[in-house]
Amino acid sequence: MSEIIFHHYAVSPVAEKVRAGLGVKRLAWRSVEHNRLPDRPELFAMTAGYRRIPVMQIGADIYCDSQCILRELERRFPDPTFFPNGAPGLPWAISRWTDREIFELMFRIAFAPVMDNLPAALVNDRARLYLGPDADLRKELESLPHALAQLRGHFGWLDANLTDGRSYLTGSKPGLQDVLAHYLLWFFTERYARQAEFLAEFPKLVAWYGRMRAIGHGTPTPMTAAEALDVAKSSTTIVAPTEDPRDPQGLKPGMKVAIGPLTDTGEKLVEGSVRAVGRETVVIDHRHDLCGEVAIHFPRVGYKVTIAG
Repeated sequence: MSEIIFHHYAVSPVAEKVRAGLGVKRLAWRSVEHNRLPDRPELFAMTAGYRRIPVMQIGADIYCDSQCILRELERRFPDPTFFPNGAPGLPWAISRWTDREIFELMFRIAFAPVMDNLPAALVNDRARLYLGPDADLRKELESLPHALAQLRGHFGWLDANLTDGRSYLTGSKPGLQDVLAHYLLWFFTERYARQAEFLAEFPKLVAWYGRMRAIGHGTPTPMTAAEALDVAKSSTTIVAPTEDPRDPQGLKPGMKVAIGPLTDTGEKLVEGSVRAVGRETVVIDHRHDLCGEVAIHFPRVGYKVTIAG
């Protein structure tokens, strides 16, 4: 089964990043919407309890983290490419900037001013997830002018990249860099009340964002979580057991491991047996009565793999 099944929720900024990628590639996909907060029992059955979202499913292969998802979309659907001007390694390095430093600023700016108007469970969950277990949004609110000053510099860099008249950050065609920047503008314009005033300084960036929005999200059609479980149960992973003789950790198929984000946010680690290991990804086997045998894919960069025992 090669149908893309995307597990997400509508107001997730990270899900918007992937939705924009699906739009750039003009792909059809099935949309499975989940709760904004855990518990997500159907999804957890397939991900061994991995609590972050979005997740992409293709058959019995489950792709966690937007880095892993976008990489697999390029591998399976190379035309149109995320790299219209070549240099396929650089955007992944750029993603460490957009997904960490800028996104964390964006979270502070979006959540701190409205934290009293949001459910406490949501505020506490996201603050822990993005800023760590000691996050204090009251202090972040006091530092809001500093965060905006930092963001202004980052947006200035993006705006300057468009001064030569190019339509997209990569040139005349949209690429992965555009996808990575798009979701940040989406988050900012959707969540920050004074966004129009702030963005008035960056007209080229605003025009670029309009072009990105016009691309859309491809062609989604709804699917239920139960239907997605049935797809997984009736499918088989495409991944053969694979070793990497240069792997610094010496990971090999069959090893029991635990996987989680590099930043300790108190999340439950995902446990399983290694199926395949490489420089960019690690794949583990997982079984649950609701979904049968699945293979869960994680990126290596940004995640820590610990050998059990």
